[in-house]
Amino acid sequence: MTAPRAPTGITGENAALFDAFALHLATRTRNTRDAYLRDVAQLFTLADPTPIARVDRRQLMRFVGTLHGRGLSGRSLARTLSAWRAFYRFLAERDPSLPEDPTAGIKAPKSPRRLPAALSPDEAAKLVTIEDDGALALRDRALFELAYSSGLRLSEIAGLDVAGCDLAGGEVRVFGKGSKERIVPVGAAARDAISTWLKTRDAFAAAREQAMFIGRHGRRLSPRAIQQRLAAWAIRQGLSRHVHPHMLRHSFASHVLQSSGDLRAVQEMLGHASIASTQVYTHLDFQALAKVYDAAHPRAKRKRGK
Repeated sequence: MTAPRAPTGITGENAALFDAFALHLATRTRNTRDAYLRDVAQLFTLADPTPIARVDRRQLMRFVGTLHGRGLSGRSLARTLSAWRAFYRFLAERDPSLPEDPTAGIKAPKSPRRLPAALSPDEAAKLVTIEDDGALALRDRALFELAYSSGLRLSEIAGLDVAGCDLAGGEVRVFGKGSKERIVPVGAAARDAISTWLKTRDAFAAAREQAMFIGRHGRRLSPRAIQQRLAAWAIRQGLSRHVHPHMLRHSFASHVLQSSGDLRAVQEMLGHASIASTQVYTHLDFQALAKVYDAAHPRAKRKRGK
C-alpha cells in the first residue's frame, strides 16, 4: 500500500511526521486510517507554524475550542481527540525524550443528548389498526402490535420463534443483547393479532421453520424486511413521518412510563442493564407535559414583541 502524503500546507518536519504516522497506521482498516489522518491533518493545520512535537496542552485546548466554535459537536470532537491521542502515543514511542502527552486530561464538551423519537398514542393506534385480511397484512399487524405492546428490539422480533410466545400466559421469551433471555408481557390486542396470524402462518410456513414471522417463501422474515414493511405501512396508514421499529420500542417505553411512572418496571421490560438508559424516557414524558402546559396555561407563552 502506498502511504498518503502530507496534505498541502504541511511542510518540513511536520510533513515528515505526518507521513511516518500514515505508515504507522498501515495495519488499521481503511476507514479508521482515513479518519485518523483527516483529524491529525487538521491538528497540523491548527498548529502551523509551530512544530507539532512542541504543541502543549494549553494550545490543544484552544484548538478544541476553535473547532467547537466552528460547529463541531461534542461527539465529533471526542473522535478528533481520539485521533490526536493516537498520534501523540506514536510520537512518544518514536522519541521517548519528548514531553508528556499534551492530550492527557482534555475532554470534549458534552453534546446535548438526543431524545428518542416516539409516536403519540393516537399515532401508534393508527399504525397498528390494519383493516386488511390478507395473509401478509395479518402478519404485519401481529408484528407491529407485538413490537408496540412489548417494546421489543428489531433483532428480538426477527429472532422470535413460535415456541417463544405463550399466548395463554400472555408473555413472550426473547433473547436481547449479549443473548440475555428475558420474558416480557404481551397485551390483549397483540395476543389477539398473533392468534389470528398463527391460523394463517401454518398454511405457507416452510418445513420445520420455527420463526414466528415469516416471508412469502415461508422463511424467517429478515430485520431489513421488517423495517421496509413498517415504513410502507406507516405511509399507507397516513402517518406523516418515517417510522422505524425502534420507534415502536420508544413509544412503548414512553407510553407505559407516562401511565405508570414505574421506571424500574420499564427498565426490566426493555432489558436495559442500567437504569440510566431508561431514564431518557422521563425526558420524553416531560416533553409531553411541557407541550400540554404550553397549550393550556394562560401565561405559558410570551406575547410577541414583549
